[in-house]
Amino acid sequence: MRRTVTTTESNRRRVTILGSTGSVGTQAVDLIAAHPDRFQVTAICAAGSDVAALAMQAARLEVPVIGIADPTKASELDHRCKEIYPRHVAQPFIVTGGGAASELAELETDVVLNAIDGAQALRPTVAALDAGHLVALANKESLVAGGSFVTGRARPGQIIPVDSEHSALAQCLGGGTRQEVERLILTASGGPFRGKNRNALAGVTAEQALVHPTWNMGRVITTNSATLMNKGLELIEAHLLFGIDYAQIDTVIHPESHIHSMVQFVDGAVLAQLSTPDMRLPIALALNWPSRLPGAVTAVDWSTSHRWNFEPVDHDTFPAVRLAKTAGTAGGCAAAVLNAANEHLVEAFHEGRIGFLDIVDKVGDTLHTWLHTHHDGAPPADIEEIDRAQSWAHLHAEQLI
Repeated sequence: MRRTVTTTESNRRRVTILGSTGSVGTQAVDLIAAHPDRFQVTAICAAGSDVAALAMQAARLEVPVIGIADPTKASELDHRCKEIYPRHVAQPFIVTGGGAASELAELETDVVLNAIDGAQALRPTVAALDAGHLVALANKESLVAGGSFVTGRARPGQIIPVDSEHSALAQCLGGGTRQEVERLILTASGGPFRGKNRNALAGVTAEQALVHPTWNMGRVITTNSATLMNKGLELIEAHLLFGIDYAQIDTVIHPESHIHSMVQFVDGAVLAQLSTPDMRLPIALALNWPSRLPGAVTAVDWSTSHRWNFEPVDHDTFPAVRLAKTAGTAGGCAAAVLNAANEHLVEAFHEGRIGFLDIVDKVGDTLHTWLHTHHDGAPPADIEEIDRAQSWAHLHAEQLI
């Protein structure tokens, strides 16, 4: 489908939001609604778990095209839109089915915000890149799974990171040339179990894993933060986005989450990007890239005292970061296998079928089996090859359960 959406107000940036009812998508909708003079929404899309929220977003932004992945919810969406759309606005065109997000990613627009959960966002990411749009990428899994297959399709500067850590790195890298970069330093809050040893984590419940000390996020990413797998995936993402060797990317625990990442240069200088822990800042910067959006978040209050701490990652208790570095260094589909196995095992944990420590342990078993039996190190030739690797990982992880 190629439905052309035009505007006579060329000063407004046109935006498509994929995953609009999730955490990042919801904040993006609020931000855009607060700046109608700067943005126009071309389309929004969601899985369909909250049809009422999707319809309200569409009516609020007067969106001409809506995508919903669950085809059984299309009639309900249509009915709700007819009830709440402003009378002066034409009813939206509704696209349904599993390919809805990819179809919307191809629409004429300026920037596609991809905030879909998990590796299912890979095809929409590729579709948006192939259509020539800027991609504001809030979905690290599609980049991790796609690897060089995705980055090879993007022109320089076409992918704008939305993760707070990678947004911070992109900002700090402006302080020197590529040749002057010594290290990238990703910060991590440490999650709810910072300071615990491995024995203390054996009986962790799903409810405990979802209590994040700083951020309010979805179930999978919050669990990944508890295991530190999220930081491992971000390490792979940093390598792919910025072309920095894995040996030059470090992680450090920063519980207060005010410093979002740092870049160390060859002369010993370190530049850090700091702000209150609020995702609206990287979202606003990505949507308005390369310009900053005034008042995106409340700045740090320097009239009060602050104490910010840093400590090394406990790799014995939280082996996910090193495991991710192993997968990323191996290349090929190894990172796709790592991510797919992790997605499967996180769900199994929340279903009560495995323990908390089993998540990363079994991800490691799956990755090492892949590396010894299937891995050849060659970049994936197409999405189907990535799909096969991910299917193998899901099956192998299930067999381990």
